[in-house]
Order: sequence, then structure tokens, then C-alpha cells
Amino acid sequence: MKVRIAYIEEPPFYWTAPDHSVTGSDIELAEVVLRGIGVTSIEYQPTTFEELLPGVQEGRWDMNVPIFISAERAKRVAFSLPVWALGDGFLLPVGNPKALTSYEALAAQSDARLGVIAATVQIDTAKSAGVRDSQVVVFKDQPDAIAALLEGKIDAFVGTAVGNRALAHAHRELEAVAHEQSMGGKLPVGAFSFNKGNHGLLQAVNEQLRGYLGSADHRARMAKHGVTATEIDSVVASNNV
Repeated sequence: MKVRIAYIEEPPFYWTAPDHSVTGSDIELAEVVLRGIGVTSIEYQPTTFEELLPGVQEGRWDMNVPIFISAERAKRVAFSLPVWALGDGFLLPVGNPKALTSYEALAAQSDARLGVIAATVQIDTAKSAGVRDSQVVVFKDQPDAIAALLEGKIDAFVGTAVGNRALAHAHRELEAVAHEQSMGGKLPVGAFSFNKGNHGLLQAVNEQLRGYLGSADHRARMAKHGVTATEIDSVVASNNV
């Protein structure tokens, strides 16, 4: 049994290692789950964020690595059980010269420029917080956005707080600032996605996820990549309700 899974370059969740292997926390999760349902061959397809949903809809591959669930996306694809809950944050030059600690703080400075990846949920989140269109610079992928940040073309890049910590570790001239979460506020969750007609694969993956998420092996694999109980516990609890 062979499964084709699409991924993008977004450490620590999924990326291409220097030896050209595909790695990351969600890659390890995918491999454990797929091997558990009897998949003998896993083929990884690099793509862009914008192509993830069209690609699985059109059958160019069988599933996507986990991305945030939204009502709009759920109209196009079928999502698995949630596998993590993640808050946003900014990646900035060390010292955070413009004191950009939240979407609202960035919106208050008309000359501040925010880098985003095309088609991500953070675009709508930023705009709902008051960030103007003129402040938003859209990139096709994370490497392009990070290059622009390092060159001073943008003042901040928005991504997940976990992902930004990994990027700051790789680029010592940058630092990560996590956005504060409101008391009692629920973090957005992410999941694998499939063609709506691929019920068999979706059901098999969900069955494996129910038994595996939150296990000692799962937690140990995620911890290697900086994904902690903070990002796991709430989805494990909701999946077991």
C-alpha cells in the first residue's frame, strides 16, 4: 500500500533536511500512523502552501501534512482528528526594535511591515486585529519571507510560536516573540487533510490517531522538535470526549 503526502518547508513540523530526507514532528507522526495502518511505501511531495488544498482535491497526492482547520478549508477537504493546537507569534530582528509584540502593536505603527505566507489563516487574524492591507507583504513560502526579514524588507514575520522558536534557533540574528493568549481562549487546531472522497484512508488514520496521540512515544517524538504538552494536551482531551 502506497500513500503520497504533500508537505511544505516549515520547521519544526516538516522540512527537507540537508541530506534531502523529509523530516519534522508531523512527518514522524505521519510515518507512525501510516505504518500502523499497513502502508508500506510513503512518497513525500514538496509543494507550496497555496497548492496543498488544490493538490489533494485534484488527486495529485493522497493527504497533506497538518495545517490549521478552518470552516472555509473544511468545505474543500476532509480533516482528520486534530493533532496539535498552536498559538501565533512574530519572528523579528534581535532586540525587537519596533516593540512588535502583537498584531495590535504592529497595526499601531503605520510604517511597520508584516510578512505572511499566502493563503494562511494568519492573514485574516492580522486584518481582524487592525493590520492594514498596506502593511501586509505576502510571500509564497517561509524561506522567502525569512530572507526578506533578514534583509530588512519587512519588520516581522508571523507564524506559529513553536515554528518561530525553531527559526530563531537557526538564525541567531532573529528572535521569536509569542503572542499572549486571552484567558480561557482556545488555540486554533491543526490536522491532516484528505480528498473528501477518500473515506477509507481518513477513517484508518483517525483510528490510529485515537490510540496514539498523547502516548509516551508520541510525546517523546514531538518533544525532540520542540512540540510540548502545551500544544498536545488540549487536542488529546477533545479527541477522547
